[in-house]
Amino acid sequence: MRVLVIEDSTRLQRALLTALQKSGYAVDGAGDGEEGLWLADSHAYDVIVLDVMLPKRDGLSVLTELRRRGKSVHVLLLTARDTVADRVAGLRAGADDYLVKPFALEELLARVAALCRRAYGNKPTRLTVADLEIDTLARQAKRGGQMVSLTAREYLLLEYLAQRWGEVVSRREIEEHIYDGQVDPMSNVVDSAVCSVRKKLGVGPDAAPLIHTRRGLGYVLEAPTAPAPAR
Repeated sequence: MRVLVIEDSTRLQRALLTALQKSGYAVDGAGDGEEGLWLADSHAYDVIVLDVMLPKRDGLSVLTELRRRGKSVHVLLLTARDTVADRVAGLRAGADDYLVKPFALEELLARVAALCRRAYGNKPTRLTVADLEIDTLARQAKRGGQMVSLTAREYLLLEYLAQRWGEVVSRREIEEHIYDGQVDPMSNVVDSAVCSVRKKLGVGPDAAPLIHTRRGLGYVLEAPTAPAPAR
């Protein structure tokens, strides 16, 4: 999943970027409202973490403009103000969630994860495709009851495909949501990651593949097709 952090405090922005990256997210950062608005308008983000007090353009103005442009991305507002009027102003501007400074990084990560689930219309904390079970709170996956050992980035790739199970997901969409802007468009990073996850899901000698390649289109995660009965 791809997250944009718009925060003018260099120290806090660095801490947020590091925490989100360690959790496997692709993350971009902006230090003022104008840059943040440009990035938000130029890329497909799952969640934007937006500070209210920003130079050049304040957070509420950025949020209002994004909604005016038809951007439905989920937005988590950060603010030092905790009055009812401030919360109401943020929600009326189109915010999806609100976090008051100072806050624990664990809480921010939990709220970002919840907004990512909402971005795909999925509030359940468990996703199931055939014998694959994904716990989106624990960020763990099991196949046939056996734990699948995944890196943070591999887990997010698998969750993204599971959120869109049955749909063909292009390499470009995976790059946009799982990786950041530093990925070389000519690299095979997506193919390598999918290959690794596919191999790790092959638990047991009889495990049928769940991730399939659609040549020229992308990848799809779907339940195996039952073999035709023998005649």
